[in-house]
Amino acid sequence: MWQPRLYCKGLKCSSKNLRSHSPKGAVAWVLVAGQDWTGRGAVPLHSGVHKTTAAGSAAHRCFCQVTGNLDDCACDVETIDSFNNKEIFPKLQKLLSSDYFRFYKVNLNNPCPFWTDHSQCGLKYCAVKPCTEGEVPEGLKSSSYKYSEAAGQDIEECEKAEKLGAVNGSLSDETRQALQEWKKHDDESDRFCMLDDEDSPESQYVDLLLNPERFTGYRGPEAWRIWNSIYEENCFKPYSVKRPLNPLASNSGNKGQGFYHWLEGLCVEKRAFFRLISGLHASINIHLSARYLLDENWFELKWGHNVSEFQLRFDEELTEGEGPKRLRNLYFLYLIELRALAKILPYFERPTFHLYTGQPTEDNENKNLLLELLHVAKSFPLHFDETALFAGNKKEAMKLKEDFKLTFKNISRIMDCVECFKCRLWGKLQTQGLGTALKILFSERQIEAMPNTSNTNPSFQLSRQEIVSLFNAFGRISTSVRELENFRSLLSNLKQ
Repeated sequence: MWQPRLYCKGLKCSSKNLRSHSPKGAVAWVLVAGQDWTGRGAVPLHSGVHKTTAAGSAAHRCFCQVTGNLDDCACDVETIDSFNNKEIFPKLQKLLSSDYFRFYKVNLNNPCPFWTDHSQCGLKYCAVKPCTEGEVPEGLKSSSYKYSEAAGQDIEECEKAEKLGAVNGSLSDETRQALQEWKKHDDESDRFCMLDDEDSPESQYVDLLLNPERFTGYRGPEAWRIWNSIYEENCFKPYSVKRPLNPLASNSGNKGQGFYHWLEGLCVEKRAFFRLISGLHASINIHLSARYLLDENWFELKWGHNVSEFQLRFDEELTEGEGPKRLRNLYFLYLIELRALAKILPYFERPTFHLYTGQPTEDNENKNLLLELLHVAKSFPLHFDETALFAGNKKEAMKLKEDFKLTFKNISRIMDCVECFKCRLWGKLQTQGLGTALKILFSERQIEAMPNTSNTNPSFQLSRQEIVSLFNAFGRISTSVRELENFRSLLSNLKQ
């Protein structure tokens, strides 16, 4: 996805030059101050640092702290690794390859709501190829809510509406519009993120399998401004607290002591918020490192694992201790989204719910696979306990929850400021997916009160856009955890 501008010691390196270096030599890359897309930066390397990259120590420096129990949780890293890689990852990848989950409707042309910069990324790997009309299953195009009801029930509802036509006809256009706005407001009030208007002519279907998340070459001030805006303005952090390794700050030598003292002093909800964002950020960096453009020629593009890129972002020494913390936050994010999948099981178990694409046999098979996956998720022995959040004084808890929700909505809006369309696509999907997971976690009563029949309008609803983003976002996190095993092996095999 997003890529910093890199320099070797004493000479500027192109991507091709960087790929020609051995991992041992490539560790000596230096990030130009302020050029890291992450907004967090990496420390400039001094001579001799690469000498510590001996076999065995490289893996140790990235993963030595990524073990044992996680903060604010009753779970440990090893349990998550085993459960994800053996139980979750294979089933989830199969589900995400189905038509229902691979086609995502998104508006990539929304204007940035926060700054007036109309430039666009011109890199060829930033492009997104939308679907043609014939590539999208008819069932997905037919209705925005048909995923949850069979066609016969739609007809029944239409007949009921016709009988009530006389009553509805008495309403003025202004009243109808007001009622629609009220319903829209009620739907949005439960959400933790902004969703695109699927009826907008600007919204298009995108095949996620044909537009994978990976390195694009997107970099520079426009890129790191995104993450800087998220961390500095949307993580409950006062400006007086200096974030470690922030390339925009002039606080050289900041080791983060003040930042972590501030973070530990926060209430558990705000601390969890930061860890979710940090975990999402870490996951994106893992995807970039795992699907990096290693070679380009007339015949093929070779994508694969870039060990040096991974080290730049997660090595304990090269990040002044930040890298392992980022990886631990990834596991915290995994637990949050896994818990949401376990809690939403009753919603998908209803007989009236269908993964409707217009292909009955495949739709039925995919629902069974979905339920199988959710039952596996529910069986996880060490789930995150969300009841610890927003507890205590009800009035204060409600205010904190609303602040939490509005802040995350703001982050989802920032995704419309990402200039690389491929990065914008996956940024929007993953923030929407996490926002949907949060919506599920804090809607327990509504989910429990759902009727099993279609005669009553349930108090809890998920749009197809929310469903697709929820599972694909978790698919990205699950893939990141799986990739850590690959990077651990690659780092352990580095030769001196």
